[in-house]
Amino acid sequence: MSKPYRPKDHFFQKAKTEGYRARSAFKMEELANRFHVLRKGARVLDLGAAPGGFLQVISDAVGPTGMAVGVDIVPIRPFAAPHVKTAVLDVLADDFHAKLDALEPGPFDAVISDMAPKTSGIRTTDEARSLRLAGRALETALRSGKPGSTFIAKLFMGGGFEEFRDELRAHYQDVKVVRPEATRGASMEVYLVALKLKGPRP
Repeated sequence: MSKPYRPKDHFFQKAKTEGYRARSAFKMEELANRFHVLRKGARVLDLGAAPGGFLQVISDAVGPTGMAVGVDIVPIRPFAAPHVKTAVLDVLADDFHAKLDALEPGPFDAVISDMAPKTSGIRTTDEARSLRLAGRALETALRSGKPGSTFIAKLFMGGGFEEFRDELRAHYQDVKVVRPEATRGASMEVYLVALKLKGPRP
């Protein structure tokens, strides 16, 4: 039986104490530590970045010699660090990639998506919307990621999940399915961590 959602749980309080904008920062922290996906000097794209919890962890990890780019359909409170760029962009828009290139062209060492749809309460609808966002994130990763780069995407478990994982396996050397400790008990979400984007065929 899943745990009830408690908005002011341990991770909520910990985020406030440690100065993170959202409890989701601990998900990024766990993924980064487990899979070594962030390093000094790296260039990282964060999709669905508001309010900025993931971006705080990414910014600290890549440091001033790196670049952290965060986009969302809602504004992200600005960061003081010059190596962090944010913008209001819609990943589903036809001109998204052109606007992303204008903001900060690739290639990136990691493309990370914490995007999730507004839930309708209809499970099949929510799963389909989640899959669409994850697919768009993958399209961006394949377009803007370096060979050897990492892709991480949040996805609701359900219809189309296995097919999406198989697609990742076709493009990346290793794919893991992870449910970070900071995930809310009742949530359907998991993260797919795809390591080492395969380079173009010779």
